[in-house]
Amino acid sequence: MASSSYGGSSYGGAASYRSREGLSTRAVGGSDEIQLRIDPMHADFDDEITGLRTQVKKLRHVAEEIGTEARFQKDFLNQLQMTVLKAQAGVKNNVRRLNKSIIQHGSNHIVQVVVFALICFFVVYFWAKMSRK
Repeated sequence: MASSSYGGSSYGGAASYRSREGLSTRAVGGSDEIQLRIDPMHADFDDEITGLRTQVKKLRHVAEEIGTEARFQKDFLNQLQMTVLKAQAGVKNNVRRLNKSIIQHGSNHIVQVVVFALICFFVVYFWAKMSRK
């Protein structure tokens, strides 16, 4: 029986309440029922209830703040997602335009870049040779 861990009590676990001030138990007619009596001299329950109510109010306020923050972050993420989608669409359109431009004008710009790089290299090469003499 589970109640035997409370010092052999047969009151269905009521012995655990005996350590509190103002609580006492007694058997009722040999059944499994118990009768609990609260001593009014040690009843500081009003203060405890008031304290619990203030804690519940604080927790409710914290829960409301968490809910407000969650809604704000959800809205922010939705706006951010829309911005990213618009940016992706813009990049995709610009890539299409660049591809069309390359196809229409050929790859002549690559040749121009290579020729420019070679000219720069030779200018630096000849300048370095002239400065040594």
